[in-house]
Amino acid sequence: MKVKLLAALVAGMLIAGTAGLLVTYTAGAAEEEVKGSVLVETQSTKQGTIADTLTAYGTAVPAINGGMSMSVQAEGRVMRIAVTPGEAVHKGQTLMEFHLSAAASSTYAQAVTALKTAKEEQTRINRLLGEQLATRDQKALADKAAADAQAALDALEHETGGKPQQTLVAPFDGVIATVPVNQGDRVAAGAALLTITRSNGLVVTCGIEPSELKRLKLGQTVRIKPLSGDAEAVEGKLARIDKSLNPKTRLVDADVAVDDELIQGQAFRAQIEVGELKGWLVPRDAVLDDDEGTYLFQVAGDKAKRVKVKRLGMDDDTAAVEGPLDPKLEVVAVGNYQLEDGGAVRKEEADAKDDKADAKQEKAAPKDAKSNPL
Repeated sequence: MKVKLLAALVAGMLIAGTAGLLVTYTAGAAEEEVKGSVLVETQSTKQGTIADTLTAYGTAVPAINGGMSMSVQAEGRVMRIAVTPGEAVHKGQTLMEFHLSAAASSTYAQAVTALKTAKEEQTRINRLLGEQLATRDQKALADKAAADAQAALDALEHETGGKPQQTLVAPFDGVIATVPVNQGDRVAAGAALLTITRSNGLVVTCGIEPSELKRLKLGQTVRIKPLSGDAEAVEGKLARIDKSLNPKTRLVDADVAVDDELIQGQAFRAQIEVGELKGWLVPRDAVLDDDEGTYLFQVAGDKAKRVKVKRLGMDDDTAAVEGPLDPKLEVVAVGNYQLEDGGAVRKEEADAKDDKADAKQEKAAPKDAKSNPL
């Protein structure tokens, strides 16, 4: 009885060992096969179009008609500055207090006196004319003198505000661009006291290579994205194209107008849509370059097939290429850097299925060993 029990135990151990060896051999063979191939992700390809874009870089600046320089047409002194550059202001907000100089105040006072005198003389001549003691020529001269005095005073009031102390207020909602004076400064008549930019008065001025100028047209769609941060791109239109070189950059300036509010001085990358490109649409990362040129890989069976292509253009995720692609074969989008022409590949889906099959086989092996009788 003991002998039979011992024999059964030995036989069971031999069967289990054989099953284990079989599983190990199968897994080893599969592992060798995996080591000889490259795991890739693929996508289908098709003919289509993408936007032909021109890339440029620029900065948010006030538009030509987006700002205003404020001044007083009389000499005087800056008494108080209520704002700083970069500050947002609303229409009617106090920006600065300005006092006219003694000479400017005296000029205004003289104009007021001159008008008063001219009107008194006009009244006297009209009375004398009614009494037939003055001529019509005298009346004409008196009327002209009064009109000239009134015009002179109106001009001074328009320039100086008609008061020795002037308060400059914001003419519209906007942002203070510059304040070129300091509190207490004496300034000449007409000198700039500050500049203000409308809230929606900024554009992105981009530098364009002169050779690309012929591709640009007013109204073309432009997507701009800040060079710093993770803000999304916004869409605008090409609003102005210079016909001369910027002497500092040696590029042609072009303005992009957008509806969104911009921050003055912020740098942007602009993608200007200048047309359409037609070709094979493939993932952008699928297209590679080496000493032999531009290429990509397609999968034929379980082998990589190198295809020489010409890159026509790209957007954020897609490239348009030209070349002898087979529309029935998928393009390698991930894993292509490790491939060579004719190299073995395995797709992610197939690899996952093999892992499940191996796991299932490993679970089944012990059951088979137990089911074998002595």
